[in-house]
Amino acid sequence: MLFQRLRFYAFLCFNFTLCVSLTPDGLSLLSLKSAVDGGAASSFAFSDWNEEDATPCQWTGISCMNVTKSEDPRVVGISVSAKNLRGYIPSELGNLLYLRRLNLHGNNFYGSIPEQLFNASSLHSIFLYGNNLSGSLPPSLCTLPRVQNIDLSNNSLTGPLPKFLQNCKQLQRLILAGNKFSGEISEGIFPALANLEQLDISSNGFNSSIPNDIGELKSLSGTLNLSLNQFTGRIPKTLGDLPLTVSFDLRNNNLSGEIPQTGSLANQGPTAFLNNPLLCGFPLQRSCKNDLDNNTDDGAQSSLGGNEGQRGLKPGLIILISVANALGVAFIGLVIVYFYWRRKDSHGHGCSCTGKGKLGGNGNEKISLCSLPCFNGFPSNDSEVESEKDGGGGSGSGGGGEGDLVAIDKGFSIELDELLRASAYVLGKSGLGIVYKVVLGNGVPVAVRRLGEGGEQRYKEFVAEVQAIGRVKHPNVVKLRAYYWALDEKLLISDFISNGSLAFALRGKAGQPLSTLSWSTRLKIAKGTAKGLAYLHECSPRKFVHGDIKPSNILLDSEYQPYISDFGLNRLITITGNNPSSSGGFIGGAFPYLKPVQLEKVNNYRAPEARFPNNRPTQKWDVYSFGLVLLELLTGKSTELSPPTSSTSTEILDLVRWVRKGFNEEIPMSDMVDPILLLEIHAKKEVLSVFHIALSCTEGDPEVRPRMKTVSDNLEKVGT
Repeated sequence: MLFQRLRFYAFLCFNFTLCVSLTPDGLSLLSLKSAVDGGAASSFAFSDWNEEDATPCQWTGISCMNVTKSEDPRVVGISVSAKNLRGYIPSELGNLLYLRRLNLHGNNFYGSIPEQLFNASSLHSIFLYGNNLSGSLPPSLCTLPRVQNIDLSNNSLTGPLPKFLQNCKQLQRLILAGNKFSGEISEGIFPALANLEQLDISSNGFNSSIPNDIGELKSLSGTLNLSLNQFTGRIPKTLGDLPLTVSFDLRNNNLSGEIPQTGSLANQGPTAFLNNPLLCGFPLQRSCKNDLDNNTDDGAQSSLGGNEGQRGLKPGLIILISVANALGVAFIGLVIVYFYWRRKDSHGHGCSCTGKGKLGGNGNEKISLCSLPCFNGFPSNDSEVESEKDGGGGSGSGGGGEGDLVAIDKGFSIELDELLRASAYVLGKSGLGIVYKVVLGNGVPVAVRRLGEGGEQRYKEFVAEVQAIGRVKHPNVVKLRAYYWALDEKLLISDFISNGSLAFALRGKAGQPLSTLSWSTRLKIAKGTAKGLAYLHECSPRKFVHGDIKPSNILLDSEYQPYISDFGLNRLITITGNNPSSSGGFIGGAFPYLKPVQLEKVNNYRAPEARFPNNRPTQKWDVYSFGLVLLELLTGKSTELSPPTSSTSTEILDLVRWVRKGFNEEIPMSDMVDPILLLEIHAKKEVLSVFHIALSCTEGDPEVRPRMKTVSDNLEKVGT
């Protein structure tokens, strides 16, 4: 390294022209060119770094700015990243007093980070990740008064987490993942970092307990990543004091004890705590009482083997058990007799509806649902009432072909004959069933989906699933109102959403562009959809995974309020034994009246990991799909225009790659956004914010993606 620096100074002294023409900032920058080993990579990266130039401001990767009126432009940014350069970081870069952003990531720089680098007192962003830097963090790092972003991840840095980091008062992002840091983390560092928004110290060798005062990071957002270390002891309850939008990643440590159910800790899923063998409690499927119960059982058995075992059960207990058994047998007998007579009473009832028509015609066809196949018999009004009272148990459990129409919503009243006699319009057909718009006698339209036949052995499972869906109540989720079950027919009745889907609003018919939505409308749709999806993930009875978020499953009313549809539908299809395709359905809504539906042949909104067979859906799949919907709202481009090469392709969709490339290459925003949005000048900052949210949702690693609640909260801040 010393030899290379002497070579650099000798080079300066022998080149008189350079000494008199190039600015001092240019001379300091040439130290970087000299510190890099020669080769094709170096020649390419520094091809226009010419010593004869008067200023370095036109060199590739260099940004300049007039910092004062009396001086020439000064260097404020260095971005020489991902060039496969090998060398060391020269201390002369510290002479760039106005340098604000240093970006050398994705190269092969080695050696330590020089202390003198931080003489560049204007530095606020340092991106040196993805190199081979070694040694410890220089103490002078936090003498920088404005440093906000430090990303030194994926290097070979060593030592403990230094206590001097508490002097980085303005720090917002500290990313040290993938290094060789170890030892304890001192108390007192984190309370001083009041502005810290992101902390990632994963994949190191920290082997102490998690500091209690980490819960004082009140500005933290996104993911607190402490995974892949050797943290020991209990999880501090103070972590629950972090903002509710924070996600935790504590995987692959040596943590032990019960997971505290306080604050933000109570909102975490099981993924946050995996591979800590000694952790127990919710949300892990590992009870903290197991060991205690085992000890108690052993003690009880020992006692029983001594005194109680010799004496046997008390006479009173024996009598009580006998009475309970007799009552249980009598109850089962009554249930059997009840169902026998009920089936006998309903036997022989013919199909109570009449009418003509052919099922499932084209989109212009007006039919009657009485043209459905005639059932073996409908329940009487009395039995319908009974089935409603007992929670939809009914008698369609697979024995006699009898059907029940059960209203899930108490405020919804409908008779089976009324439903079957009503005029119906075919709205759409797919592997998820045929959907009709049905206008009831009171003039209220509903959407009716036919799920087909099958599933007679899984009646109870079907009812439990439908009722769980019916309990979901949110202004941005389609409401399921009732269902019908019979051996040869299953129907779902839900609200009809009048203004079609987001897919139609964006693309029109036959794939022709129809991007006339204003920015305020698009933002309204994005916010409402995010709220509904966050509700399904966090607050619904089952904490649903939708698994099929895309524009055709986001329905719009006349005010462009969005409604999420089709959640839980794939599960119901599985129960009934139908064979769903990758195309979506329209439970609760459709395209404008009497128009045939053009369904997607390939679902290009799935996350990369979702394209592997047999992978179970996760909430992070939904986050990725929602991110693609956001990108479509922003760019006006459809993922359907560039399908992946195969249904199991792991490539990131072209739309995601295209947007990321645009940001990396600093393509003008006007070249990426939907031209319609360019007319709304005031929305530029809001559009940029939503772009960043969309890109965080479409990260390739599902663990890096935020929770939907975080996404929703961040969208709510846009435009306020």
